[in-house]
Amino acid sequence: MQPALGLWIPLLLLLQVLPGQPQSLKEESTPSSVNCDQNQPVYELVKRVPGSVDEDGLCHCVVHLPNNLIPMNQLEQLQSITQVLMDKYDQELSREAPTYNLLCLELEGARDLVTQLMAKEGGTETEDLLSHLQSQIANASLTLKLLADSDQRSLRAYRQEVDILEGRLSDCEREKWQKASGPPLPPGSCAHGGLQKVSRPLVVQLNWRGFSHMAGVWGRDSAPDLDSSLYWVAPLSKDGRYFDYYRLYESYDDLVLMKNYVERAMGYGDGSGNTVYENFMYFNYYGTRDIAKVNLSSNTVVLQRPLPSATYNNRFSYAGVSWKDIDFAGDEKGLWVLYATEESKGNLVVSRLNTSTLAVEKTWHTSQYKPAMSGAFMACGVLYALRPLSTRQEEIFYAFDTTTGRERRLSIPLDKMLETLHGINYSPLDHKLYVYNDGYLINYDLSFRALKQKQSKPPA
Repeated sequence: MQPALGLWIPLLLLLQVLPGQPQSLKEESTPSSVNCDQNQPVYELVKRVPGSVDEDGLCHCVVHLPNNLIPMNQLEQLQSITQVLMDKYDQELSREAPTYNLLCLELEGARDLVTQLMAKEGGTETEDLLSHLQSQIANASLTLKLLADSDQRSLRAYRQEVDILEGRLSDCEREKWQKASGPPLPPGSCAHGGLQKVSRPLVVQLNWRGFSHMAGVWGRDSAPDLDSSLYWVAPLSKDGRYFDYYRLYESYDDLVLMKNYVERAMGYGDGSGNTVYENFMYFNYYGTRDIAKVNLSSNTVVLQRPLPSATYNNRFSYAGVSWKDIDFAGDEKGLWVLYATEESKGNLVVSRLNTSTLAVEKTWHTSQYKPAMSGAFMACGVLYALRPLSTRQEEIFYAFDTTTGRERRLSIPLDKMLETLHGINYSPLDHKLYVYNDGYLINYDLSFRALKQKQSKPPA
């Protein structure tokens, strides 16, 4: 990369004099003589040229250069090659630079979780497994320190080992949850009493466009369709606003291995409020209050209409997340849109949409100021709102039930690997949250309260 840049700089200097055209060159000189012969010119090609010195001590001369001094086509080709190399270097650097710090954070979180689980397990059979995992995490932390100055290939291989270790730990945590809260919910089921807790974050990978694309959104199809295994990823442009590309993966394995994907150009989306519902992507049309529907099979906009009274252009976005004035959500009950209006004075408004026409079917008004939230999602017709507690933790602090119209306060912690949660999507199929966390794809398992069974009275 450096040799290309070093070659480029002198070529730019030579271009200051256009081939075949008379030029007026300004060169530093000593005012002792009017003849430019005695000066040391900036351009070595210009020597022994008669001229004159003005009152400021600047030498003026006229020269004619041959037309073939610098072939312009070769110069343009060199510029193109240099730009390609710079882009490749930046992309590779952006992928690898944050890996070490993120691995440290993941191991620290895993170590804390094992300690908590061991304190609660007592003398059960799981204790042996946890002790083994604790030993593996300690060894992994030591190895990571040794690899800090190693090459990136070793770091990538180590990344895979940490992923395997995290997967085993997540399985252990999920098994403990099932013992405490009963059997897991079937896909698309709302037979529960509301959200109870959120698991630790599981880092899937860095988004496919690199670390510089900090804002974005990803997830599964939010419709409870058992036949759908679609995953999608939509990193925004580097400025954090423009939704211009997305990828579709037919399975989770394809996503992790970055294979068998379809990449599409979009070019007219605004912010990270996208969601996918029944194989259609919904998003805020750039620079307007319009909501749009894209057929993922053909990548064509099939429907677009304004969302009545909705503010846009960063008027009432979430705290720390710009350009997310209009936020789509899908769950077991349908397709929703979360936004604010001038009439609501910035408080969050929830509307259920007709997926065929994008018309608003019903609207609810909440008491919560949208710019004070960091994000929100829907699950079983209940709105859950988040707010930041620190750079490493959020709190799900508020719930609004659209079935009853009642709101309630919550205090459910949600740990995060990096500071800002951009796109947040819930999947009814696996009851997970899919979060885009400063360039990384993260997911969480959600645990819901079991319904209280009414005790039947004994026969008289």
